[in-house]
Amino acid sequence: MTQDKLLRRSMDAVWHPCTQMKRHERFPLLPIRRGDGIWLEDTEGRRFIDAVSSWWTNLFGHCNPTINAAITDQLGQLEHAMLAGFTHGPVVELSERLAALTDHSLGHAFYASDGASATEIALKMSQHYWRNLGRPDKNRYLCLQDGYHGETVGALAVTDVAIFRDAYAPLVRAAQTVPTPDARLAAAGESPVDVAIRAAARLEAVLAAQHETTAALIVEPLVQGASGMVMYDPEYLRRARALCDRYEVHLIADEIAVGFGRTGTFFAHEQAGIRPDLMCLSKGITGGYLALSCVLCTDEIYEAFYDDAIERAFLHSHSYTGNALACRAALAVLDIFERDHVIEANRERARWLGEAFASALASHPTAALRQRGMILAFDVPDAPADFAQHMFHHGLDAGILLRPIGNTVYLMPPYVFDEGLAGEMASATCLALVRSLAGY
Repeated sequence: MTQDKLLRRSMDAVWHPCTQMKRHERFPLLPIRRGDGIWLEDTEGRRFIDAVSSWWTNLFGHCNPTINAAITDQLGQLEHAMLAGFTHGPVVELSERLAALTDHSLGHAFYASDGASATEIALKMSQHYWRNLGRPDKNRYLCLQDGYHGETVGALAVTDVAIFRDAYAPLVRAAQTVPTPDARLAAAGESPVDVAIRAAARLEAVLAAQHETTAALIVEPLVQGASGMVMYDPEYLRRARALCDRYEVHLIADEIAVGFGRTGTFFAHEQAGIRPDLMCLSKGITGGYLALSCVLCTDEIYEAFYDDAIERAFLHSHSYTGNALACRAALAVLDIFERDHVIEANRERARWLGEAFASALASHPTAALRQRGMILAFDVPDAPADFAQHMFHHGLDAGILLRPIGNTVYLMPPYVFDEGLAGEMASATCLALVRSLAGY
């Protein structure tokens, strides 16, 4: 099939996500033929560095041989079996290994297909837990200002990104927002810790007034992704954990984007020395291969549902829960982390990335270059209209896949680049930035 024919057919038949389809009259779709490591290749043979890990999912490169082999092996045994009344080896082993990564403080795993579903599961678990304890009034939620937790109706309740939420506001039972600990909000003389302490004080005031009706606080630990890679100090998580304990409110850690090594530790909340009551995982869990999400919870939460009465059971189902192929992919991801000492190796990769961008951006009109592990971002003040769209397309011309959020350019690449490729990403990004600001 020719590239032009593929593009025409895609425009006619495929409704692409998070997209105003009319824009593709000016900015054509990019037809991808294959992937290899950090590279994507289009139908004309052009190659692009996948600097955003295909929406933050890919950890170890496209067509990774270890993950390929695991899925191929599983295909010859069991592709899927319903998890209601049945079980299988991959889902048991994955659940045990994920629990072990939390020191067994989160010992029970419930599976779904995507991050928004994981958010909804965690919210439902929290509310139903309090109901089972005879406290049905605890059914409201707190979320951070500018937080993002998915776009299904339930997840939108705790998502504070207007473009996603407002169109569907009549369907949504909105949570209450509390101030973000965004380190960029520091006043003169303040540190990121000061901002975190101030935001936690506001959280305390809300909890003191509303804890009797509040089931849970949900946060993206350390990095609020969809609002522009907002980064904050771990002190906020420490104080939020203590406040949730004091006021009997669950702490939900949405590690969908920041888990699996993205921030420099396997789970981002580890940098605060705390554990949540519920944790949502997805995106990198299968290395970007197959749809899978997971909610891990404490023994205390699990035991509140363990009863003879069906109405006290957790009443949520999904046909592909614990899919065997996806679980084998996830197990292969954990194998790579252990075999290749990925967390340690990523410290060097993060240094390469930070040094390359600090040097390349030194003469460019950008602000707030910031980094947390393998996530790097910078803002472009007074960016022109359609900056993100132009940056995306000029990036492709420079050989790199970027997907800015408003005036924020970020990189979240797979963990398979060397120092030379770090420099190449920085150079390509700066070239795209120059061309976007020049209005080409």
